[in-house]
Amino acid sequence: MKQMAITLIDEAVAAGARLHKACAVLGISSRTHRRWKAAEHLQDARQGASKHCAHALSEEEHQAIIAACNTPEHQSLPPSQIVPRLADRGIYLASESSFYRVLRAQGQHNRRGRAKAPRQRARPQAFAAQAPNQVWSWDITYLPSTVKGQFWRLYMIVDIYSRAIVGWEVHAEELASHAAVLVSRACLRQQVRRDQLVLHADNGSSMKGATMLATLQRLGVMPSFSRPSVSDDNPYSEALFRTLKYTPAYPDKPFDDVQQARQWVQRFVHWYNEEHCHSAIRFVTPSQRHAGLDAAILQQRHGTYIRARSERPERWNGRTTRNWEPVAQVWLNPEREREKPTTEKMPKAA
Repeated sequence: MKQMAITLIDEAVAAGARLHKACAVLGISSRTHRRWKAAEHLQDARQGASKHCAHALSEEEHQAIIAACNTPEHQSLPPSQIVPRLADRGIYLASESSFYRVLRAQGQHNRRGRAKAPRQRARPQAFAAQAPNQVWSWDITYLPSTVKGQFWRLYMIVDIYSRAIVGWEVHAEELASHAAVLVSRACLRQQVRRDQLVLHADNGSSMKGATMLATLQRLGVMPSFSRPSVSDDNPYSEALFRTLKYTPAYPDKPFDDVQQARQWVQRFVHWYNEEHCHSAIRFVTPSQRHAGLDAAILQQRHGTYIRARSERPERWNGRTTRNWEPVAQVWLNPEREREKPTTEKMPKAA
């Protein structure tokens, strides 16, 4: 094989090819090619690994480990429990990792006890929103009350494309019926048509209750759910609740009653939708993006930066201006190998 490789490379070089490129086609370097040509013979002189390892477990030791694990007192215990128990009796057969390795080789590496083996759950389906009212995310968070152990439940829906809060309610309990009414009102207010919207939520009872699922089916809304105990599958609602609870206006004292909680949430929603410049959508407000006004606003900002650079070019030193291109699409639970979402190209200002 080495001689054949040398011959092929030499023929390619004689035909005008570069040596390093001809070698790269065969997966070797030009230095390796020169070493092969200068060698007295082309036989592989590398020494193979030793077939026997001096400290490897013998067959008798393998059987001793299996017998120890299958005794009545150990048959329901993992090696992490068996090895210390044997050591307390002055017995050392092998390390804990060797116990696991031997049990795997014998097909006995199973979960012991009544606990179920962990299951790999598939990631939720990825959805891309390229306009408002295509993908919504919703969740429930707790607001403190003056009664110890009692909380007000805040139901909130956010449009992942515009980041606008499109629906919210505060209740004393967590029920699927409350969620169904909230979604129905939000769809009516936003004039959502059948088969237009995806609604993502976690796996709570209110999200997957029969009343809620029946409402989604009636409205023609496609449900989407996170994996159990995986908060990253619902990042937009989690980020929204963090903004809500860490805003400086969040009250220091608990809410006296549900009406007080509703009044504060109403003020927060107005500030968040109408005044808050969201960093993920190029610092326009959610209401501006939801209404389709962000492109014109960002175009104006781009023109301002272009004029500033033309007036004082020495301050920019050849650098481009800040990126004010609109975010074209927003992904919910994108695949890991998927490239970053593309953005619309901003036309150059005159």
